[in-house]
Amino acid sequence: MKCMYCGAELSDSAYCPVCGRDISVQRQAIVLSGIYYNEGLEKAEVRDLSGAILLLRQSLKFNKENIQARNLLGLVYFEMGEAVSALSEWVISRNLKPDHNLATRYISEIERDGAKFDVIRHTIKKYNGALANCRSGNEDVAEIQLKKLLAQNPKLIKGYHLLALLYMKHGEWEKARKLLKKAIRIDRTNTTTLRFLREIDRETGVVTKLEPRFSFFGGQESGEDHPQIRKNRKERKAIQIRETPLAVTAFSMVAGFLVGAAAIWFLFVPVRTAQIQQEANRKVIEYSTDMAENEEQMQIMQSELEASREAVANVNDEIAAAGVKAAAYENLAKAVNAYNNNEFDQAMNALQAVDLSQLSIEARSICAELGGTTMASMLQNFRASGLMAFNNGNYEEAVKALEKAKAIEDEDYDVLLYLGHSYRMMGDTVSADENYKRIITLWPDTNRSATAVEFVTDYSDIFQSQEPAAADNAAAAAPAAPENAAPENPAP
Repeated sequence: MKCMYCGAELSDSAYCPVCGRDISVQRQAIVLSGIYYNEGLEKAEVRDLSGAILLLRQSLKFNKENIQARNLLGLVYFEMGEAVSALSEWVISRNLKPDHNLATRYISEIERDGAKFDVIRHTIKKYNGALANCRSGNEDVAEIQLKKLLAQNPKLIKGYHLLALLYMKHGEWEKARKLLKKAIRIDRTNTTTLRFLREIDRETGVVTKLEPRFSFFGGQESGEDHPQIRKNRKERKAIQIRETPLAVTAFSMVAGFLVGAAAIWFLFVPVRTAQIQQEANRKVIEYSTDMAENEEQMQIMQSELEASREAVANVNDEIAAAGVKAAAYENLAKAVNAYNNNEFDQAMNALQAVDLSQLSIEARSICAELGGTTMASMLQNFRASGLMAFNNGNYEEAVKALEKAKAIEDEDYDVLLYLGHSYRMMGDTVSADENYKRIITLWPDTNRSATAVEFVTDYSDIFQSQEPAAADNAAAAAPAAPENAAPENPAP
């Protein structure tokens, strides 16, 4: 563990061995982060994904460098079908810890199977397109899109919710219940899923069983009747058969034949004619229905084609936005690493490349704080390097370092004074006077101003705002600058 103030390695003491600051609060935050991570891991193991996300986010609030919590959060997002959010967490994790990090393997596996990842990522855009169609009233198109979306990404909880909501709106309660059962298998405590199921139970009067029910005997009933019932069915009563004369039998047969023929003529033929007419009418109705369905299907396909084009455009926008966001966090991570390695130039360059609009509020505050700290450290380093070079007689190096310090802070007395001395020792009196006059302008009527006046070679523009007589007296009173005189050891 490193000190949050100076970055030094910490020991078991409650104070930093380098800067001496109290780091007990930092230790408590890290302990709390570990506790929340362990609880989030337990939630994830029992597929309480919503609860796991809340706990893991809380863990990262206490310790943003908790690599295990960030990697697990990415896995939970990926399990819920949100691949872009998962990839963002893994990219941040890899930047915080480039070596021996599971996030590197996760990202490599995604890159290796790029086609599958593209399909999952495109489902997010398809979901957005379906949501837009629902809001615009194209619910049939939205239903088709959601069915295809769930076939490609069966873990997208949001897709199940939206399609179930459409079914509920149309009164198809059992279809909605079946979808929500699939969603509850992915995330057992999702509040939206449970709320929808409760609404379905209230409307249908049937309580949803989330766990499978088994028969008491371990199987279904065979469907066979009781043996006594079979026995009763086999029993038959005796039928009395009466004998009749042959003539009566023949007459009955002829009469029956004639009656049958008449029935065929008067009943069957009209019925058959009516059946033919009904069949013709049915064919006409079927043809008209097919034509109407084909026309409706063509409209749906046209709407789906337009939605697909819009989805493609949205996917491209999302890819670009995800790349910009990832680049912003990568530059911020590079700036942090460079600052910790005292590479302030590289840290400043990385900070300048950060797109603040892509960062969260917390990340923006970190970026602003890091920028101020980096500028202060760069100013201190450039000033110290310039003074050391001046004392060693290396005036060119002193000018280079002090000019960089002046670019950061142009009202630093030591930087201006030593920069003037360095230019003067190099023979550049014009540049030297520019820095001396800057001191006189910033601190008039002070010892600093008096010190600078002693080394100015050109007084023509110093006393322009004064009365002529007073200016002549001041110019006469100002001492001439000595040739190659060393500074009177001004305090840095």
